[in-house]
This record gives sequence, structure tokens and C-alpha cells, in this order.
Amino acid sequence: MFGNNYSSDRKSNNSAPINEGEEYDVKIEDTGRDGDGITRIEGFVVFVSGAKEGDEVRIRINSTRRNFGFAEVVE
Repeated sequence: MFGNNYSSDRKSNNSAPINEGEEYDVKIEDTGRDGDGITRIEGFVVFVSGAKEGDEVRIRINSTRRNFGFAEVVE
């Protein structure tokens, strides 16, 4: 059974170069299949909800996974 310990173990082993809550100024390089913007931070893929290719925006990291992260545009 997977519980909260699994999540916290995974997070502690996360090798992402970004952390939840951090903010970055980025350029959106591409669009994902669900319409989210895609940028890279130190080569690490970040999906940005509500952003479009070509946008230059400030983002806040919402969550990270082993190979990618999610962020939102900071107004």
C-alpha cells in the first residue's frame, strides 16, 4: 500500500534542479499536447499552464516529478 511516506520518500530523492515555490523568468519554447506551455530550466522540462509558445513570463513551480515539473504564470 502506498501512503504519505511514499510521496515524501520520492520527493526527497527528487533530483530536479528546481523546487516547489521557486520563481523563474522563462521563455516558453513549445506547446504540450494539452495546450500547456513548455520551458526548460537547466534542461529540466516544466509545463506551464496558461502559457503559449513565445511568451516571456515569470513562473512559480507548483510541483515536480522525477523528469518534469509543473508551474503557473505569476501575475
